[in-house]
Amino acid sequence: MRLRADLHTHTVASGHAYSTVTEIAAAARDNGIELVAVTDHGPGCPGGAHLWHFWNMKVIPSVLDGVRILKGVEANVADADNGTDVPDEILRQLDFVAVGFHPLTGFDECDRARNTAALLKAIANPLVDMVVHPGNGAEFPLDLDAVVDAAAAAGVIIELNAHSFDPRSSRAGSGEREREFAAAAHAAGAPIAIGSDAHFALHVGRFDAAIAVAEEIGLEEADIVNRSAASALEFLLGRRERPRLEYGGVWESASPEERGAGSRW
Repeated sequence: MRLRADLHTHTVASGHAYSTVTEIAAAARDNGIELVAVTDHGPGCPGGAHLWHFWNMKVIPSVLDGVRILKGVEANVADADNGTDVPDEILRQLDFVAVGFHPLTGFDECDRARNTAALLKAIANPLVDMVVHPGNGAEFPLDLDAVVDAAAAAGVIIELNAHSFDPRSSRAGSGEREREFAAAAHAAGAPIAIGSDAHFALHVGRFDAAIAVAEEIGLEEADIVNRSAASALEFLLGRRERPRLEYGGVWESASPEERGAGSRW
């Protein structure tokens, strides 16, 4: 299985990640990745980006050095009318919307019923595209069947998060539950994506552990939304309009010779 899009990456704007959009695009290009979604943490996460950050993402190139850049968010599940910590008027402007649970954002009681109800509200929001790392049951237990059934009905992606299988991860130990969510999503016909959850540019497109799990549970490349830039865009545009998808334009970094000649880069 060879995946050429990564729908889960973070920049310095997340507060605990260490690369810029330009560095992520360069790493993606070098790793054969055609598309990345920049999904910095919403404002409810400690150190997360301000709402103005997401409002102004239209200035980021839509294509940078041949890599398609989706301007997105990893919003936090929240006790709000739309189920997230980012208002709909901003979500509507973004190219991609992921949502998930994180520490210190109001759900640290390990309350399975409350967590499930809150996530179901977010899944019901037609602007939400993906549920991230649902297997983190030690901190945020969920009713697997209820979440997967809702995602399948709404056409919301269930993520198989590569970082959940990294022993250095803060979610180390959640891999088995992550696998269970992916298997249940596959059985229910819910969309599935594999994300790197990269917090450093060199980790973009590193899916090996998650791909191995996907293959073990019977997923094929055709089952994965982010198998290519084309498949990811086809899925997303089939769900709703993305009004700012092309706002940033197409940019190519200049060579040293061009920079010396007064190039814009």
